[in-house]
Amino acid sequence: MYDQTRAQQPADRPPGPAGRHAQGPEPLLPSDERDRIVRRLGHAVNTFADAPSEALEEAENAFDEATKALLNALAARRRVLRAGWQDRDPETQSTELRLALREYREITGRLLRA
Repeated sequence: MYDQTRAQQPADRPPGPAGRHAQGPEPLLPSDERDRIVRRLGHAVNTFADAPSEALEEAENAFDEATKALLNALAARRRVLRAGWQDRDPETQSTELRLALREYREITGRLLRA
């Protein structure tokens, strides 16, 4: 199948993480962090019948951990984006500004669709 996005990428552009070509937007959280939170939540669901209160506490803690990790990841992404466009001459840096705007739009859209 023809991949138009891949075909438009420069040949010298490195593939995504771990030598793979990136598929879609970069995840907001690293996979090991996501996996750990998912395991905690799954454990809470699986132990609910035997210990409902403890399971709910564990689920709440997993939610809190996910929220904190997501806020930290978004703040870090914002700092990187801002550093890329702040204090630059808009006339000479229109391409960089356009890319930053696209990234803001993409991340905000993902948050609104979640």
